[in-house]
Amino acid sequence: MAKTEIPTAVSQNAIQKPTQYRWVVLGVMWVSYLMCFADRGNIGIVIPVLRTEFSLSNMEAGALMSFMFIGYSISQIPAGFYISKYGTRGLVALSVLGFSVFTALIGTAGTAAIIKWHRVGLGLFEGLFPVGATSTIKNWFPSKERGFATGLYMAATNVAAMVTPVVAVWIMVNFGWRWVFYFFALPGLITSALWWYLVRTRPEEVKSCNAAEVEYINDKSDATNSKKEEKSFGWFDTLIRAKKVTPLQTSREVLTSWNVWGITLSYFFAVSIYYGMMTWIPSYLVNAKGFTLMKMGWVSAAPWIGGSIGAILGGWISDNVFARRRKPTMWVTGLATAAMMYFIINVPADVTILTITLFMAGFLMNIGWGTFTAYPMGLTTNSTYPVAISILNTGGNVAGFTSPIIAGYLLDTYKNYDMVFIFFGICGILCWLINATLDEPINY
Repeated sequence: MAKTEIPTAVSQNAIQKPTQYRWVVLGVMWVSYLMCFADRGNIGIVIPVLRTEFSLSNMEAGALMSFMFIGYSISQIPAGFYISKYGTRGLVALSVLGFSVFTALIGTAGTAAIIKWHRVGLGLFEGLFPVGATSTIKNWFPSKERGFATGLYMAATNVAAMVTPVVAVWIMVNFGWRWVFYFFALPGLITSALWWYLVRTRPEEVKSCNAAEVEYINDKSDATNSKKEEKSFGWFDTLIRAKKVTPLQTSREVLTSWNVWGITLSYFFAVSIYYGMMTWIPSYLVNAKGFTLMKMGWVSAAPWIGGSIGAILGGWISDNVFARRRKPTMWVTGLATAAMMYFIINVPADVTILTITLFMAGFLMNIGWGTFTAYPMGLTTNSTYPVAISILNTGGNVAGFTSPIIAGYLLDTYKNYDMVFIFFGICGILCWLINATLDEPINY
């Protein structure tokens, strides 16, 4: 009698079609991060009204944006250590719930000082989210998809910045500035529940993610089988300091790595441009270009429309054109953004030309936006990445605190926006210079 062969788990996985649940996870993450960014950025649209109501200087107005980053910076590194030990599920769900509550509280504030402290609370809870989200990408996506997945995730920030001005201006004109924060707080209650019920720390913990998808996500053969990975870029690899780098195994190694601290400093200057523009572009359009609030709402979305395209395209280019080399797109962010500041300073008040200029500035700024976050994935293990990314995000959000205030000070001192955009251009050059000193980790 013939003996019946029982299929092994490996052979079963080989013939089983992988589910695509990781994209569901990314979708929940994307919506959550969109709300995270909308809740931090909506005050930039309201600032022209708040300046009048509370008699604020430009520097004081910048501080309303900046105080969020005090809380944000405080919670980053503790979140990294917590997630490396306990995982992402509960902490990220709490993050979304918490920043939604503080968004609503801003609408109840009677003074600018109270708004500042509510913004600190907003930042404390928002600071928990990026560490958990990017750790989820590292756990849920194979290395060959992480650049694209991170680009999609980071594109949420630009969609938020694109949609927020239009929605916030409409709410403010029809219901008053306080209702901007009440309306924006509501979706977070839903996305918090979605994260809790649909997302886990690792794919093995979710029944809807089958064994074949788990095997695909954890596949280690790609590094040796992929021709793109084995490709050498010759002199270009020498230029970007591409080399095989031993992954950082412990928190101590992370804390003593120049690559980690260097990418943090480089990101600091990139974020200085990003949040500086998010804070001051609306006021620039109203005060320097003479736009109405409604026209400002539409034109101020231009950098973030371009940014959404740039972030997704940049992630794809990093994965597929440069074979997971992250520095080339980051260099575009630094150098090209610095160049665009010259054009913004000299652009006429023509709506079409100004919109195109802001679109291109956002597009070029965001080409490397996601790869700043993806870069530490090549330096670390699953357990040390949360610590590395928490350091990166802390540096970035210290920039989020300082940049709007510095820009406000320059505006108060020089009475025009030229020095503000020159400051952003200098930040772009420093971003590139520091980035040039880093190793580019490769897998062959």
